[in-house]
Amino acid sequence: MKATWTDADFDEMGWHDCRVHALSIGVRDDGFPWQRVLFDLDYITRWVPPEDGTFTFWIAPATLVFDEAWDVTGDLAPANELLDLDAVHRLAPPDDRPDPLWHLEGHNFDLRLRAPGYTQYLRTEPVHSRHQYLPLTTRGGLSFAENPFS
Repeated sequence: MKATWTDADFDEMGWHDCRVHALSIGVRDDGFPWQRVLFDLDYITRWVPPEDGTFTFWIAPATLVFDEAWDVTGDLAPANELLDLDAVHRLAPPDDRPDPLWHLEGHNFDLRLRAPGYTQYLRTEPVHSRHQYLPLTTRGGLSFAENPFS
């Protein structure tokens, strides 16, 4: 199992029904003007077909990072709803700048940003779950750590 994924792996990845526990939009620590957009999410590495009529899942807590992000826009549903990703789309640039448009489509949110790419770190090895998310105690709380498991 691979612990670090990048936009080069985009065609092999899928984020359907991945729970987003936290989102951070901020500037880099080194003074560059670019923003960093980070997601603390439960990444479903594998859907296990049902034996008893119900899917189960292999899930790992993960940090998805878009460095050098810009033109960040979006909408959130009412704050009492949980955030779940439906899909991440890589779209052609809408102008003459080279960075693609990333569209993170959620069941109850929509975020668009421009960035050259992303890195996703699985912070632990995946665990088997009956649910599409991990409890905070199992996943070690909230984190934007960029340390893949080894």
